[in-house]
Amino acid sequence: MLLVFGCWFLLIMIGVPIGFSMAIIASGFLILHHGVLLSIPQRMLSGPDSIPILAIPFFVFAGLLMNVSGITERIYRFALALVGHVRGSLGHVNVIASMIFAGMSGSGAAEAAGLGVIEMKALREAGFDDDFNVGVVLSGATIGPIIPPSIPFVLYGTLASASVGALFAGGFIPGILMGASLSAMVYIIARKRNYPVYKRATLKKVGWSFLGALWALLTPLMILSGIFFGIVTPTEAAIGTVAYALFLGTVVYRKLTWKILRETMLDTVETTSVVILIISCANLFAWMLTREQLPQMIASSLFAISRNPVVVLFLINIFLLIVGCFMEGLAAMIILVPILLPVLKELGIHPVHFGVVMTLNLTIGALTPPVGTYLYIMTRVAKMSFEDVVKAVLPWCIPLVIVLMLISFFPELVLWLPRALGFITA
Repeated sequence: MLLVFGCWFLLIMIGVPIGFSMAIIASGFLILHHGVLLSIPQRMLSGPDSIPILAIPFFVFAGLLMNVSGITERIYRFALALVGHVRGSLGHVNVIASMIFAGMSGSGAAEAAGLGVIEMKALREAGFDDDFNVGVVLSGATIGPIIPPSIPFVLYGTLASASVGALFAGGFIPGILMGASLSAMVYIIARKRNYPVYKRATLKKVGWSFLGALWALLTPLMILSGIFFGIVTPTEAAIGTVAYALFLGTVVYRKLTWKILRETMLDTVETTSVVILIISCANLFAWMLTREQLPQMIASSLFAISRNPVVVLFLINIFLLIVGCFMEGLAAMIILVPILLPVLKELGIHPVHFGVVMTLNLTIGALTPPVGTYLYIMTRVAKMSFEDVVKAVLPWCIPLVIVLMLISFFPELVLWLPRALGFITA
């Protein structure tokens, strides 16, 4: 297996896309060692063949629609009216806007690409340094997959047979903690560099900006109330979100034209195709690892070190942070959930708790080189070199890792709300 992983990392290092590299290695190994051929396409097709997975393209489409329908601009203006007067002004605005947008898109990449354009322009015009701008925009985007709805939660729920509604509820408090920790970072840096603040907005201005964003602010409330009260499934909620975004873009804000809609649909197809390809290839790779009994080997290795859940969870966190540097989050999730879940169940770690921990862990990985997807998005948005983006964002991983440790070792930060809402009883 060491040779397999060595060849896989070699393919990644020479620039082979992550999905193709997994398919090449898994197919070659299964054919050479087991003579398996017909099972390869079957396993690849079984990966995305799931009703909950249908939610992913709809959440992608909804997030892109919100970016082109004027929704992100209204969210940004409302956040500016709320916290623009605090030291660090637009940095706090970025964090608040990211938390609000996270409740609509379910995707950090959509947040970085859509909201990030508006934020970078405003931060630069206000005189903030580029390293600060890139750091706060990218770290804010990590809130997207944690505050529900969340595309990774949908995928994890499918893989782990866990309640997606419970995962959505479990992401609320960690998402708020992430926002608070990033705002603290903004304040510290802004005070040290003496960044400007805006004049406190009048109550009238706050009210008007709230009314301007009201239709957009209702989106997460509608999505989550439907799921939490059992009215709709996450997949149905995703479809409803698309319908609502279309309504806002065409009837309320009137910014959505046929040309823009066509371009948005093509972007959705492109993004979804990449995601589905990764899911298919990663499912085949995970099946190969399962056939070779890697879960049992990892369990034995971990239990040889300790059977203390805290120690094992700490080791898994370190492992996931390293994995996140080299693998796209969804692919890592598909491969690792079947491997790690038996270990966690034996130790009594709740799958919903681990789902939120794993998602945050792999989301932090999107900020780290060499594979960090958010980094490549920001090089286009900020028109900066990859190296400069990496240097700017790495210090902002510190508050995120602190939150990761908190939710890892204090499970009630994740499990309290799902229990209170009746999603889980244990």
